[in-house]
Amino acid sequence: MNTQPSLAKEVLDTVVPHHVAVIMDGNNRWAKRNGVAGPAGHRAGVEAVREIIRACRDHGVKVLTLFAFSSENWGRPQPEVRALLALLSRYLRTEVRELHKDGIRLRFIGERYRFSDRLRRLMEQSEILTASNTVSTVVIALDYGGQWDIAQAARTLAIQVRSGTLQPEDITPELIDKYVSISDLPK
Repeated sequence: MNTQPSLAKEVLDTVVPHHVAVIMDGNNRWAKRNGVAGPAGHRAGVEAVREIIRACRDHGVKVLTLFAFSSENWGRPQPEVRALLALLSRYLRTEVRELHKDGIRLRFIGERYRFSDRLRRLMEQSEILTASNTVSTVVIALDYGGQWDIAQAARTLAIQVRSGTLQPEDITPELIDKYVSISDLPK
């Protein structure tokens, strides 16, 4: 029996990514496969998120991005959308203090205007409470899309061009990268 650790394990134990992203998908498939209703699958997804956050924190991953609610999710049946948003709201009300206690900063990216005032307030309060935490950052992408993010960056640069503080020929991919939602976080 070989008691030596494998090369893969040695590499994984010594090379830790700075940033991990998870697309939260498959909760309904999980629920069907396990013979439970869709919301139970989403609740199981929240449990998985807790484990992922803990694992990232324990292994020194500085940023975890969770793609939690895409723009396409608005097209789901309204009862499911309401259940997803209620689950998010419950998560923020019950988990943020624990994240704060663990030194984890919480950020949200994406369009916020379609969410209720109450949910937007919870997001803002969560960000304010955890803003100075430095152990790690959890970014929750809600109604987020890469094209939306690039368009936001382009609008910011267009304003600078219009004001004369930036020339169009000075716009580069590196400059655009400075204006996307998480430009200040490790890649």
